Amino acid sequence: MKKIIIASSSSVYGSGYLEYLLPTLKSFFKEVNTILFVPYARASGKTYDEYTNLAKEAFSKINKNVEGIHLFKKPKEAIKNAEAIFVGGGNTFELVNQLYINDVVTCLKEVVENGTPYLGTSAGSNICGVTMMNTNDMPIVYPPSFKTLQFIPFNINAHYLDADVSSKHMGETRETRIKEFHVFNDTPVMGLREGSWLEVNGDKIELKGNNNTFCWFEKGKEPIEKSSCR
Repeated sequence: MKKIIIASSSSVYGSGYLEYLLPTLKSFFKEVNTILFVPYARASGKTYDEYTNLAKEAFSKINKNVEGIHLFKKPKEAIKNAEAIFVGGGNTFELVNQLYINDVVTCLKEVVENGTPYLGTSAGSNICGVTMMNTNDMPIVYPPSFKTLQFIPFNINAHYLDADVSSKHMGETRETRIKEFHVFNDTPVMGLREGSWLEVNGDKIELKGNNNTFCWFEKGKEPIEKSSCR
């Protein structure tokens, strides 16, 4: 049975890395000693070692060990043997690119579908959807495919921002971008706001965190506020 946390972000304003999630993660990973960290998205351009050390420091606060997948000669075997997996945020294009280059997409999907606990933040959450096509990131590399892990039957737009009606900025809003996506695609999209996350247990998906609702987009319909994924 799938056991997944899909978080919009790794931090919220005024808190440290993963700090706002640690009480939840302590319970979520209670049967786990060591978490396999996937630093492929390279948040803020960090090296794999730098990013892994950041995750190690955060998880040490709840007495969990962290190992970076990049330290294994056979990443596929690392995933198969992992007690739990954490895919961090950063650039979704590079994350997906590396997952394909290392040939671990199918393996990662299989182990999580079979019950290995999975935590994703930001880019690591984007890849839980049908495709990565609703990421906010710049296309700094060209992955072999936009298809991702399909743990949930919709796409995630992480860090979702509501339009500021008082702003004089003339650029496109998130809502505008998602409407453009739906000109060519049918997949529903969830706008997941900062401080929110989804808890997935089997086929059950629940919204948790600081916001009571998310913004839901379907092709040919106006966006609506929802509190449930039903």
